Amino acid sequence: VHTGERPFACAHCPKTFKDKMALTVHQSIHTEERPFACTHCPKAFKDRRTLTDHLRIH
Repeated sequence: VHTGERPFACAHCPKTFKDKMALTVHQSIHTEERPFACTHCPKAFKDRRTLTDHLRIH
């Protein structure tokens, strides 16, 4: 059933989310953490998709 409920709230901004994973992904925008590092250069990224896109240049 689709209730429109968004029980997961960001502690840093007014955004809310329907599931915990979406909240976790969102919260990375509020930190400097970049856990996805390129193995070919010093660049690092906040999400795997951006790293994957970056790897195409090598």
